Amino acid sequence: MDFKNKVVIITGASSGIGATCAVKFAKASAKLVLVGRNVDNLSKTANSCRNFGLRPLIIVADMCKEDDIKKIVDETVKYFEKIDVLVNNAGITMMRDIEGGIEAYDRVMRTNVRGPFLLTDLAMPHLIKTKGNVVNISSILAHRPMAKMTAYCMSKAALDVFTKCAAAEFGPKGVRVNSVNPGPVRTDIFKAAGLDEETNEMLFSTIEKGIPLRKVVSSEDVAEVVLFLASDKACCVTGSCYEIDCGASIQQIKA
Repeated sequence: MDFKNKVVIITGASSGIGATCAVKFAKASAKLVLVGRNVDNLSKTANSCRNFGLRPLIIVADMCKEDDIKKIVDETVKYFEKIDVLVNNAGITMMRDIEGGIEAYDRVMRTNVRGPFLLTDLAMPHLIKTKGNVVNISSILAHRPMAKMTAYCMSKAALDVFTKCAAAEFGPKGVRVNSVNPGPVRTDIFKAAGLDEETNEMLFSTIEKGIPLRKVVSSEDVAEVVLFLASDKACCVTGSCYEIDCGASIQQIKA
């Protein structure tokens, strides 16, 4: 897959899936815009991308802030003069009971739903010009309830519906919109949500034993699907939610 002269925005590019996607796109010759809150980690991702001869544009931004989201589009167009692909990857989870209050819900929904909605809206005029596309990073938890992760599950369900609605709305204008729905991925998302290293490893070990393929997804696996959906090879794919979960969504519950 070749993304030469294609301008690709990746949010949440400072670590995990976003950082891996950045390197994959760099290998495919894309012009990259790396967005995140941690400038040091963004710089590390950018350095990895420079190994392939390209200098990414780094934008420090918080997806909860409207001015920051507008800055992403404005600076991208000023620097590269167009947008071809938007990867809405930035997201958070907070492990809270429903009875724990509304704060966690508000924060998760602002980051995981409101941010991608607004960024897509602002980027869309430019994507229409280039007949570009959007890839949203969702989760299989969009349709699999999980205790203590209600807000996260709700946010990803909303993101999937947004994907389908946006695909229907902008398809006639030549813009494709899809999502990738990973199962458990070995990133730091659970540690960021409050789990210590030992508990985190125990969680993934338990998950691996219960999944049909007896392994969990890697960031590299997810990135490959993202690149496919963003490429011309997927020119007839829109409104789809691609699951990549080693069979987690079909695992049987034993009596």
